[in-house]
Amino acid sequence: MSSNKKTLVPEAREALNRFKMESASEVGVNLKNGYNGDLTAKQAGSIGGQMVKKMIQSYENGMK
Repeated sequence: MSSNKKTLVPEAREALNRFKMESASEVGVNLKNGYNGDLTAKQAGSIGGQMVKKMIQSYENGMK
């Protein structure tokens, strides 16, 4: 099975990593740089949910 983790804008990778770390901090999950395979599904889901929430808020604020 091949992995398709190609970033459309390679320059955005660092910004996305900062965004992920910021979101993790906001929900109380400690992320390490690099591998975080020890996270539970609940922890990973809470980080992803926080990221989506913040993206939606940003989009809505841009519409005003």
